[in-house]
Amino acid sequence: MVRSAVTRVVKRAFKQSRGLHSRPLAHESSIAYLLDQGPKDSEKVIVNGFIRSIRNQKQRSFASVGDGSSLEPLQALLTPEQSQRLSNGTAVRLTGSWRPSPNPKAQSHELHVEEVDVIGYSDPATYSLQKKYHTPEYLRTMPHMRARLPFNSTLLRFRSDAIAAVTSMFYNNGFTQTHTPIITSSDCEGAGEVFRIGVSEKELDGQTDGSSFFRTPKYLTVSSQLHLEALAQSVGRVWTLSPTFRAEKSDTARHLSEFYMLEAEISFTQDMEDVMRLAEKAAQSIARSLDPAASRVGKELQQGTIGEEEIRKRVDGMLQPFHRITYTEAIKVLQASTHHFEHSPTWGHGLQAEHERYIATEVGGKADMRVPVFVTHYPRGIKPFYMLPTGNTADGRETVDCFDLLVPDACEIAGGSMREHQLEPLIKSMQGKGMIRPGPEPSDEDLGELKWYIDLRRWGSVPHGGFGLGFDRLLGYLACVPNIREVVSFPRWFGRCEC
Repeated sequence: MVRSAVTRVVKRAFKQSRGLHSRPLAHESSIAYLLDQGPKDSEKVIVNGFIRSIRNQKQRSFASVGDGSSLEPLQALLTPEQSQRLSNGTAVRLTGSWRPSPNPKAQSHELHVEEVDVIGYSDPATYSLQKKYHTPEYLRTMPHMRARLPFNSTLLRFRSDAIAAVTSMFYNNGFTQTHTPIITSSDCEGAGEVFRIGVSEKELDGQTDGSSFFRTPKYLTVSSQLHLEALAQSVGRVWTLSPTFRAEKSDTARHLSEFYMLEAEISFTQDMEDVMRLAEKAAQSIARSLDPAASRVGKELQQGTIGEEEIRKRVDGMLQPFHRITYTEAIKVLQASTHHFEHSPTWGHGLQAEHERYIATEVGGKADMRVPVFVTHYPRGIKPFYMLPTGNTADGRETVDCFDLLVPDACEIAGGSMREHQLEPLIKSMQGKGMIRPGPEPSDEDLGELKWYIDLRRWGSVPHGGFGLGFDRLLGYLACVPNIREVVSFPRWFGRCEC
């Protein structure tokens, strides 16, 4: 009885939370609400925000005020005396009346200010965000400040909307959200691009190896997959949105050292199509959050920007059924192309970014939209140990039941597979990859830090599969942001960790 009461309370709270996230209107005290709805009392309006710009004339001054709730600023009308201490970046509380604007095409109403309270003064001589164009490279040197710019705050709101949308999607499909560990014992992908955990000089206490804190070396996670597999055996369908880390010395527009992965795992499924459909649903739920008819962020990103048409093509394409092509078919398409590739497409080798970009454009590209492409059944030799081998292949080549999801520009944004759920084939796969020594019965010592993962196959293992989706990469693709570093508030990449 107590359990049922708790369940009712949790469900009610979750529904209320979902309602807040999905509500198209901003909070009534925000500038977005004022611009959309107007105040309840037009004679006494209080606005909290930051001065974006100030324009002084002899008889009056005009201030553009923003609070991050909208790309468009609020125009405030002041006297020259009231604006004396105002400058770009100054935090203010303005009190006044809401009046029709003489130029309604620009903004229907404006705030006639009666009282000005300077909450936080900004020195115009030293303020780092002057009213001029700043390059993305320059702004990355001050990540603690760049979020104040209107477009960057819009990306923050897009990220929030996307999280709310995908959370609702998983909840409505019976998934349990989980929190997986950031510190792990193993390299899930087997690529060796991991950050090893150490301790401070003070904590070492004379020890030379920081791993003594955990007795054995530990790492920052590269994927939540292995832990999700364990949790899926408990509740069946699980997902997480967690930070992941790669110690890859890459300096491209698609890579970060710290980024977020949206990952999910399904138990009791033998069909990879179930996993692919779920990945498709997850991506589409985020794309729907950019519907300009119901989303302020979607409207702001799609209207009046240079990339308006391209954003629409990407969002519309994301809402279509995704294309499907096998790796073998993709290689044939690449080899038949007259396009010059720097790396020759060869069966048995991984697809390079130029190959992925070509497939995404040629197979998924249309005149009016960009439809994502699933590439399935890669060669077994180039994929991790845990992937389930394909049954019988027509050409006799060894492949695994896996997929990558490709889009133009961003290339791969998701990958998934069916997992090898049987004990003996999994051990043989690990032996084939050189992870453990050959032999009929590997010892616990041989299995090392993956013994717990092997144990999942000993007791009640079931067919299962899952995927991981690069959350930041997908957001950047949908918003038409050319560099993933602009989507992340505090980006970290090789050689750079500013604050």
